Amino acid sequence: MPCISAPPRPLRMDRPLLTLQGVWSGYGRTTVLEGVDLAVAPREAVAIIGRNGAGKTTLLETVMGHLPLARGAMRLRDADLASVPAHARAALGIAYVPQQREIFPSLSVLENLRIASRPGEWTVARAFERFPRLAERASSGGAQLSGGEQQMLAIARALVANPDLLLMDEPSEGLAPVLVAELARVLEAIRAECSMAIVLVEQKTAVAFALAPRCVVLDRGRVVYDGPSETLRTDDERLARLAGVKGRETTVRG
Repeated sequence: MPCISAPPRPLRMDRPLLTLQGVWSGYGRTTVLEGVDLAVAPREAVAIIGRNGAGKTTLLETVMGHLPLARGAMRLRDADLASVPAHARAALGIAYVPQQREIFPSLSVLENLRIASRPGEWTVARAFERFPRLAERASSGGAQLSGGEQQMLAIARALVANPDLLLMDEPSEGLAPVLVAELARVLEAIRAECSMAIVLVEQKTAVAFALAPRCVVLDRGRVVYDGPSETLRTDDERLARLAGVKGRETTVRG
């Protein structure tokens, strides 16, 4: 079953939620990001795509504070993120779903959600409505869940924190095609009904384009495209040239 794109929500770019200006970052002496500029509006959904090693995960890790900012500036509204440690960035309203999921394996599904819950539109009950499989496994330990269930839990845990900005790194990685299609439908519904901004790193471009009307392509740590997702979705040659993705890789079946 194909993904059904949710209609884009109105954007307010007069005051971006997240702003990156000339950001350089990397691992130790290895520079990965080289002068990245990015502005994300409240409620906007942006997909980050690119070849392996282009700097996609590094970008999210830098925004979250897991990697140091070498040069440039990062702001969340009026807060200078460069001086804010990672745990305090979460308190400012940033939630992160990393590739490794990083749920608490010794805690139950319900405990994983309760420990992250903050007041707001997303409650534990609402998360269970959106992810009924998690409701069925509420008393199960994190280590007892399948890979797909762990990914759902990681996303649900981020949602109940009620962030202003949700960062997701390769949420479909390692999932079977039927689970990828299910996850894509859930993410589209979340985008349509939530007030948070979403920045998604995703190799499966069908998932990325269905969720995010705007796409940013990174190549060797630099932004080489920042514009409508539809432009790349309908131009296989340009997509392959910019992101190293072939047209047939843009289809998700459910």
